Amino acid sequence: MGISRDHWHKRRATGGKRCPIAKKRKFELARPAANTKLAPQRIHTLRVRGGNKKFRALRLDTGNFSWATEAVARKTRIIDVVYNACNNELVRTKTLVKNAIVVIDAAPFRQWYESHYALPLGRKKGAKLTDAEEAVINKKRSKKTAKKYSERQKESKVEAALLDQFMTGRVLASISSRPGQCGRSDGYVLEGKELEFYLRKIKAKRGR
Repeated sequence: MGISRDHWHKRRATGGKRCPIAKKRKFELARPAANTKLAPQRIHTLRVRGGNKKFRALRLDTGNFSWATEAVARKTRIIDVVYNACNNELVRTKTLVKNAIVVIDAAPFRQWYESHYALPLGRKKGAKLTDAEEAVINKKRSKKTAKKYSERQKESKVEAALLDQFMTGRVLASISSRPGQCGRSDGYVLEGKELEFYLRKIKAKRGR
C-alpha cells in the first residue's frame, strides 16, 4: 500500500463510511516525509509530476539567512534547533522544517556590520580585537570616506535583545524555506516583537 492523498478513506460528515468508487490514482500519490536532520549536507533529487524536480534535503547544516532591518543576507552555519510550535519531538531530534526556530552563527553578520559601519558589534567593553578586525574598524580613511561612514553610523542602532545575542556570537532565526521540497534551509534573523515572543516561549519551555 502506497501513501495516498485521496479522500475515499475518510468518513462522511455524518460519520457514515464511504465506498470507494475509484481505485488509487497516480496523481493522488504521496511520499514519505523528509525529516531533514541537522548534520552535514545530504540532498536527494526526485522526479515529480510534469517531469519537474524536487530536492529532498535529508541532512543540512548551513543556510542563507537575511537580516531584514539591515537588508543583508549571509550564508551561515545552523548550530541548533531550539523551538518548534507544532511539536517538541522535532526539537529533540533536531529536525529542520519550515518555521522551526534555530540558533545560527552570528559571525558573518558581525563581519558585515563592522565593515559597513566601521563600528564594533556585540563586543565586551575593552575586548581585544584581532589585527584584521582592528584594520577594518580603525582603518585610515580619506575625509570623504570618513564622512560617508559617519553618516552611516547615524543609522547603525541595533536593538538591545539582538545586541545581547551578538555578544554570545549566536542569534535566533526562523526557517522560511521548506527543506524537504527545495533542499535548502533559508530563513531570517528574528527581531522586534517576534524575537520577544520566541524568547518568552523558549524561556517558558526551559522553566518546565
